[in-house]
Amino acid sequence: MSIRTLLFDLDGTLIDTNELIISSFAHTLDQYAPGKYEREDILAFMGPPLKDTFIQVDPNRVEEMIETYRAHNLEHHDRLVIPFPGVVDTIKSLKEKGYKLGIVTTKMRRTVEMGLIITGLEGLFDTVITLDDVKKAKPDPEPIYKALDALGSTPEETIMVGDNYHDIEAGKNAGTKTAGVAWSIKGKDFLGKYNPDYMLEEMEDLYKILGV
Repeated sequence: MSIRTLLFDLDGTLIDTNELIISSFAHTLDQYAPGKYEREDILAFMGPPLKDTFIQVDPNRVEEMIETYRAHNLEHHDRLVIPFPGVVDTIKSLKEKGYKLGIVTTKMRRTVEMGLIITGLEGLFDTVITLDDVKKAKPDPEPIYKALDALGSTPEETIMVGDNYHDIEAGKNAGTKTAGVAWSIKGKDFLGKYNPDYMLEEMEDLYKILGV
């Protein structure tokens, strides 16, 4: 069966929020665990829901830390967030060619919408599944199933594209093809350990995979 549906993670895949995320974690951790975490430690936190990360830091202050993180993130969002090269043109082109497009992210809807607006991606996706919409986040397949249901698609005709292990694992758990992105802040080699079906060196590589 040919691929007709493309699902994308958002942060680190379509839009470059790396420095925003790192600075938000650093700001929060400096308050709640001063001197305990370095930049390399923060990289390991990127991707999963905030609750899963902060419960490792202090299980008694998780909600406080989430509020601190989000306040910093919102304050600096528009100054630091940009699309990765080739993303906007590729997404527009795929939409024009009739592909079904969706976002599956572990972010809350408010900041997802902010990111789409500031990067010129607003209105290009047929469905957007956020952390608000599911009981279980990636790597659980629930978010992908929810996106496929909204699109009227099947796993066999779908590729899940992401920059982190939980994107690849979620796709595999849902039965889709998977693609990693070489511009992942964790590195191409890290993603390769999870054996995605494809590795994109640039977003335009999707054209070759799809044969368009």
